[in-house]
Amino acid sequence: MELSYCTNVHPAEDLAGVLEQLDAFAGPARRSAGLHELGVGLWLPADLARQLAESAEDRVHLRQRLEANGLVLRTINAFPYAAFHADVVKLDVYLPDWTDPRRAAYTLDCAVVLAAFLPEGAAGSISTLPLGWREPWTEDADRQAFAALTRVSDGLRDLRRETGRTVRIAIEPEPGCVLDSVADVVEWLVPRIGTDGIDPEFVGVCLDTCHLAVSFADPAAAVRQIADAGLRVVKVQASAALHVANPADAESRDAVSDFVEQRYLHQTRELSADGSVLAADDLPEALSELPARGPWRVHFHVPLHLAPRAPLTATTDVLTAALDAVRGIPHGDEAHLDVETYTWSVLPDGVDDLVAGIAGEVRWAATELLALPVGPAETTAAALAGVRS
Repeated sequence: MELSYCTNVHPAEDLAGVLEQLDAFAGPARRSAGLHELGVGLWLPADLARQLAESAEDRVHLRQRLEANGLVLRTINAFPYAAFHADVVKLDVYLPDWTDPRRAAYTLDCAVVLAAFLPEGAAGSISTLPLGWREPWTEDADRQAFAALTRVSDGLRDLRRETGRTVRIAIEPEPGCVLDSVADVVEWLVPRIGTDGIDPEFVGVCLDTCHLAVSFADPAAAVRQIADAGLRVVKVQASAALHVANPADAESRDAVSDFVEQRYLHQTRELSADGSVLAADDLPEALSELPARGPWRVHFHVPLHLAPRAPLTATTDVLTAALDAVRGIPHGDEAHLDVETYTWSVLPDGVDDLVAGIAGEVRWAATELLALPVGPAETTAAALAGVRS
């Protein structure tokens, strides 16, 4: 598997800002992690994706900056359309949804950009939202989304014919959305595959392991369901959720309350004794409305290498189990592994050194998940000096 870290942790929305983030964060994090090369799961806001798709000159600038920092582009995160670091994002992250023509246009722009950067013989991946938020959603919305994804599937086939490069999109199930779970994605996609529909060669699944954990799904069973349906796991977003073993406990409630914040949505699920799962769309709602008689999982991407404050834990066990299962299915070793912790700026204790944080997480993923050889970890100062030299 190819390892990358997702740049949606950074707020830049124009080309100058993206080039700067490669110099200031991605390159230094690679050096600090002791890696000879690192992938970036680039987040491109819609306007910048269009600009890069249309401008060969701008793509040259991006290529130069990637190469100078020892970075490779194989995957793009096209879930957030724009303004992912606004003061309040919440439900806006699901807009425009797949009923809006802008979503398909944006996704194809990202595909054009990605095809221009893929290493020889490599396929590319683009993660995208699971149609939209569940409300409002109608049969007509479903038909529009199907038509849009069919157009994108056709567009990706045309792109391969024109460029010789394969780019696939990966639908990323997320709690609360139209396609809430892996089972939902499979059940929605399979009947829509066909000559006049979606081509599974170009449309598959993005397995976000934080989302998977929040749903209390069995990782191996979820991955097997994808494979048994003849679908690819195109991309795995390496992420961990918060686990609250006893949400009725005062210390646990105090600890998880520290994760309440105003920018992102933190869907919370409670596992009942009978195996059913109770839902709250955000953490404040969970604290006030869920019965707290069973364990909770909270959609808050926590750094993979750092343990949250006890008695909270992280669901890295779900990540490792899911990855083991992906390795055992057809094309599983071709999936892209993208570390996606975009929440550094809203962690309860903040972060003093983002380069060191990203580097620590990437190094953990390289060694613990992929058993990659790594060199000595550089200090942040040394890593940043590498940029200036």
